[in-house]
Amino acid sequence: MKFFRRIILIYSALMLSQPQAEVVTIAETGFIVQNQIQVAADRDTTWTAFVEEVDRWWPKDHSWWGEQGSFSIDAFAGGCFCERAGERSAEHMHVVFADPGNVLRMTGGLGPLQEMGMFGALNFAFVSTNDGTQVTMTYRVNGINPDGFEQLAPIVDQVQALQIGGLASFLE
Repeated sequence: MKFFRRIILIYSALMLSQPQAEVVTIAETGFIVQNQIQVAADRDTTWTAFVEEVDRWWPKDHSWWGEQGSFSIDAFAGGCFCERAGERSAEHMHVVFADPGNVLRMTGGLGPLQEMGMFGALNFAFVSTNDGTQVTMTYRVNGINPDGFEQLAPIVDQVQALQIGGLASFLE
């Protein structure tokens, strides 16, 4: 629990300086958060950057090994959103659905949620708009947390805003 409380303090400070994204729902056994970005790039360019350049846009401070780690996404069912640093490796999420240019769905627990035994479905939807592409990131998390999800859900939401914001900044 000390680890969880430390994470809350760190990310609470981040929340003060970032716009609040949407906590869709909080329940006794989980929560749903959603973040959206709009980028000027077309859908194919956005998808390619999302999958092939993840190591360049995913924030290194949201990794297991910081600058030493490198990220990859194998965008096919059975693939891995993984991080490697020398002989160390971590599966952040497992790819369960891929429709290139449209949807990528992964399952698992990101960051401290993994250690807490939380499990979720993380869905990325890519939609062409008149101004480029809208990317919607929806994370449905389930598990048991003795402290409930009232504090945790907004933190996860804000961290995911930073993560998907990394893609938007990369594409600018």
